Amino acid sequence: MGNVEKWVLQELPLTIDLETKIILKSLPSAHAALAELKGIASSIPNQSILINTLALQEAKDSSAIENIITTHDDLYKSELNLNSFKSLDAKEVQNYITALKKGFELTSISGLLTNRIILQVQEILEDNTAGFRKLPGTALKNAATGEIIYIPPQDFNDISRLMTNLERFINDNDFCNYDPLIKMAIIHFQFESIHPFYDGNGRTGRIINILYLIIAKLQTLPILYLSSYIIKHKSDYYKLLQDVRENNSWEEWVLFMINGVEETSKETIDLIIKIRELMLSYKNKLRDNYKFYSQDLLNNLFKHPYTKIEFIVNDLNVSRLTAANYLNKLAEDGLLKKAKLGTGNYYINEPLFELLSKR
Repeated sequence: MGNVEKWVLQELPLTIDLETKIILKSLPSAHAALAELKGIASSIPNQSILINTLALQEAKDSSAIENIITTHDDLYKSELNLNSFKSLDAKEVQNYITALKKGFELTSISGLLTNRIILQVQEILEDNTAGFRKLPGTALKNAATGEIIYIPPQDFNDISRLMTNLERFINDNDFCNYDPLIKMAIIHFQFESIHPFYDGNGRTGRIINILYLIIAKLQTLPILYLSSYIIKHKSDYYKLLQDVRENNSWEEWVLFMINGVEETSKETIDLIIKIRELMLSYKNKLRDNYKFYSQDLLNNLFKHPYTKIEFIVNDLNVSRLTAANYLNKLAEDGLLKKAKLGTGNYYINEPLFELLSKR
């Protein structure tokens, strides 16, 4: 492909104006959906429920884009941390959740999304400390044909310079005062085009999306994830990224990302409302029928689609015997389903599992 060599990634800000009529027109409905999501999310009393359940979902989807495939069942089993269960793919997905939560914690403290944070996120994801690429030879290929479609910057100094420039673009609003959704689309393109790491660029880039929406104050929790949207439109996603490099087709790319934010916000709102309704129904059943009902117990059953005695011991501060009695009673009455793995038992919140795995 003739253009592979010609196109050189430039520092930001862009020299073209992206506040076009069609882009500006697409923003209000996306912002409205984001604002509604932010409000609905704050109506769930225990925020860790959403962070946990939706992060599990996102980790599964984001990893699937890189052909790391795991089932919901494997994913929730790996969260139980039982010695008898080992799945390499589920382990990678768990790394994603850990990396995402770490990024959220660090950006929440500083209000910034720095290269130091991006490096830490990638380090957890890939379980190595290789940092930015130092050796040449990285090229992006067409998965089907093996043809090279894009050669990212090869020199360590170029990668560092472009990442320093990107860091400024992310954090300094005086540097570029575009609407944050336009900026998010530019940041994602720029990061994926710098391709600063040997591995994990796609997943790190998708974590950067949500962390950016948080530092831009459009969300307070890491719960809006574009991975399911990218899976649905995978060929468009890669084609539009490449069209920017080959034809400067920025408008189409930015619209694709804004549309992704709106569509995903609406789907997430719908899911959170269903989780909230299910929690309420469980709350009523537990409160009316069990002396041991507590808000902490309810939270536990919704934070972990698969729970176990240890989780109850830790969350409720009760003995193992008491925790086992609670879970076995709920399983006998059909509120949970008891299952065995190796020598350990675990307990499934089936309606919650159904909700999450339908997505």
